Amino acid sequence: MDYSRLFMIVGAAGGGTAVVLGAFAAHGLRGRLDATLQHAFETAVTYQFFHSIALCVLALWCRQLVRQPAPGDAALLAGFLFMAGIVMFSGSLYALTFGAPRWVGPITPLGGVAFIGGWAALCWTAWRN
Repeated sequence: MDYSRLFMIVGAAGGGTAVVLGAFAAHGLRGRLDATLQHAFETAVTYQFFHSIALCVLALWCRQLVRQPAPGDAALLAGFLFMAGIVMFSGSLYALTFGAPRWVGPITPLGGVAFIGGWAALCWTAWRN
């Protein structure tokens, strides 16, 4: 599988949807949510956007190295942790904003841990290459 292509596709799609969701937050949700929920939604958009960019950078970096990340490679781990973080962190905040049950709340920090792990794996990749 061409993981650098997968990371670029997911990163580009995530960046595009972050822009759409950010505009929705600014124009469609303003005044409809209390300040805490509005802030949570905007935080989800911000983290989705930054980690979508990170996925695109990772994809380009893998292409520059002229090799595909292979199973067990820290670059591959970084990409999948960034994707998991977007789903768990941003996804849970989006869900909570729209009335998801309270049990969804503890998923958010797991997404944060995935983000941290992704950055650590990316750092390890840079150190090893």
